[in-house]
Amino acid sequence: MRPKTHVSANSLHDRLAACQFIQRIEPPGFDPDTLTDIQWRADCCTSGSLLCFQRFDDGRTDAEIVARYLADSRFGALLINRPLVCVERLHGRPIYVTAPGAWGATLERLCDYFYAVGPADWHCAGVTGTNGKTTTVKYLESILLAQGRQVLSIGTLGLALNGKPARDTGFTSPPYIELRRILAEFRDRADTLLMEISSHALHQQRAFGLRLEAAAWTNFSQDHLDYHGDETAYFDAKALLLEQLGNGVPLFTSSAEVMRRLQATRGDIPQVCLVPTPRLAADILRQRPFLALDFNRANYALAEAMASRLLGAVPTVPWRALRPVDGRFDCHVYGNRTIVIDFAHTPDALDNVLSAIRAAFPEARVITLFGCGGDRDRSKRPLMGAAVCRGSQHAIVTSDNPRFEDPRAIIDDVLPGMQDSGFAPEVVIERGAAIRRLFDWLAERPADESWVALIAGKGHERYIDRNGRKTYFSDQDQVVANLRRLGWVKDV
Repeated sequence: MRPKTHVSANSLHDRLAACQFIQRIEPPGFDPDTLTDIQWRADCCTSGSLLCFQRFDDGRTDAEIVARYLADSRFGALLINRPLVCVERLHGRPIYVTAPGAWGATLERLCDYFYAVGPADWHCAGVTGTNGKTTTVKYLESILLAQGRQVLSIGTLGLALNGKPARDTGFTSPPYIELRRILAEFRDRADTLLMEISSHALHQQRAFGLRLEAAAWTNFSQDHLDYHGDETAYFDAKALLLEQLGNGVPLFTSSAEVMRRLQATRGDIPQVCLVPTPRLAADILRQRPFLALDFNRANYALAEAMASRLLGAVPTVPWRALRPVDGRFDCHVYGNRTIVIDFAHTPDALDNVLSAIRAAFPEARVITLFGCGGDRDRSKRPLMGAAVCRGSQHAIVTSDNPRFEDPRAIIDDVLPGMQDSGFAPEVVIERGAAIRRLFDWLAERPADESWVALIAGKGHERYIDRNGRKTYFSDQDQVVANLRRLGWVKDV
């Protein structure tokens, strides 16, 4: 927490006066300059906190929102993006309601008061896309570090400072106030910010004020319809990245479909550049086998293009800097059995990784273990089942992160997409038992048969999210335990 006297010569009172509000409730005698910190989580507030609470259309009433998040919070003042009908339950505390479209600019103005360092103090690059954001950012991070840049990366894998994990944020793209805290905290240790920017973040203005010196859109396929409602709204949210490009900065994409749709919906957009997927020499693929996958080469091409913009020149042999990304085609070979752990959790991602497996292991048969997350887009569940059937000779359906849904009910949504598979998928609800069954199934196959086992959905995640609790669970640990159980390896 930064005392206000240390961060700005302008008073908080003056900054609030310059903001656009449609409602402003201040009890007699209230002085905004007594507020000492800014928060986005109600449970982190003190009596000196300015709580910035963003209200969404999630089906809950104002009364439910107030009861769940606000009534018992200790905040000193509330900033919200739309009026509440039951403000009397907040015991006369100050309330500021932003004008439509003014949320991002208001938070930026207030965060400038509490955090002296902002986006303008960084070289910024951002990546959006349904799949491939993490891999592209990590490849870009590796290339820049090899060129001597000091890099802070933010994404699904958490915070990393100069390639080393710093901490988890719990978000692909953290909320704006958290982002500003992070930028202020790490400014003395890095000068380049690389950020995965999700559709949620773009829609909610979590990356407001970032002026990107390099940007990429990896691809686009169905996802997050539980939040966006339909595919058009999802695409439009992604397209908001265009508004964050610096002057003359192109948006790189490896997807001809993304470029076509942008041109169809936004006319001639000269700053969108299609980056072709490169062909790499056999000796490069031997040294970096993960680049044998088409989508990894596409991500690499985007990372190289972005690095060239940030560095002002094409880096020398950038592929040498690349390393495998945790939970992204994490591949291990044991005789005729190959185990692949991957984060794929959308129909398109499953199609891509299974196509890559067939291309990389043309003689092998494939068994896929997967599940679908709870409290998310239900329409993609049968599509994921169908994608698995197209690329596999056998499948085990299990749990992923059921959250507050019944795991069996989620699986029942998946199975209709697998009716025409030509094989009967197995159902093993508990993920640990499902992985054990997968290894037993592989052990039952003739030794001369080549099999690839894809364990999909969790990737880097080391937990199961169920009933509001995250319990430690690691696909990687389960693989090691089963390899040892079967005696396939003595030490891993």
